[in-house]
Amino acid sequence: MNALIESSPKVMLGKPVVAGTRITVEFILEELAAGKTMQGLVDSHPRLSLSAIRAALSYSAAVLRNDVVHEVVAA
Repeated sequence: MNALIESSPKVMLGKPVVAGTRITVEFILEELAAGKTMQGLVDSHPRLSLSAIRAALSYSAAVLRNDVVHEVVAA
């Protein structure tokens, strides 16, 4: 795992978070998907950095790269 992303059962139920925070990778992705800019996230969360957001994106890409994709067939 990237040094900026960590996971511990004691923090946010083990979800991956930005190291030293309770800001989850999931939250970062949701905010970006909703249209918030990376700088907007940093402005809203002073403990967050642009490099931490990039690490969250990189972590997410790696997880998806290793995921098994199942075709969905319409009934």
